[in-house]
This record gives sequence, C-alpha cells and structure tokens, in this order.
Amino acid sequence: MTARIYKPAKNAMQSGLAKTKEWQLDYEPEQPRVIEPLMGWTSSGDTRQQLTLHFHTREDAIAYCEREGIPYQVIEPKPPARRRAAYSDNFAFRRDMPWTH
Repeated sequence: MTARIYKPAKNAMQSGLAKTKEWQLDYEPEQPRVIEPLMGWTSSGDTRQQLTLHFHTREDAIAYCEREGIPYQVIEPKPPARRRAAYSDNFAFRRDMPWTH
C-alpha cells in the first residue's frame, strides 16, 4: 500500500487558506470500490482509505513512513497563480469593453 504525502489545495468555496499549511498523508486504495446490490451504496473492504494523517512538515511525514516501513510518494505543491487586479482597472481607458452599469 502506497501513501501519498501532499499539501491540500485551498478550498474553492472560500477565500481563506485554512487547512493548507500542514502536510497530509493519505493511502491509495488497494481494492476497487464495489456497488452493494441491495442499497446501491459504494463500499470497500479497505479501511486505510478512511485514514488521514496531518503533519507540520514534509520531513515529519517522510520520517513517519520510513519508520513504519510504508512506501510513499511525495507530491510537491504548486505555487498559486496570483492575478494582480486593482479596482481602478475597472475604469481604465485601455479596457476592451467600455464600463457600464
């Protein structure tokens, strides 16, 4: 079973950066999910999929995997694409479309 170590992305529904500072360890699924015939729910016998561990640094997560003998894969975070915009740009003469209400 391989573990993924990564920094979670920012929530798309919020503007804040909560829960993006720590590194997270998730296990990749060993078994595919199956659909239960009676109720139609998806289920799996793999209980490690439900486990998520949080670490302050990437090195702590790697040390945990090496200490426990867990193969791991580190996914480096991408820097966020920031677009600088000023309120005055709404009224600039160089706009393609004129500003109207």
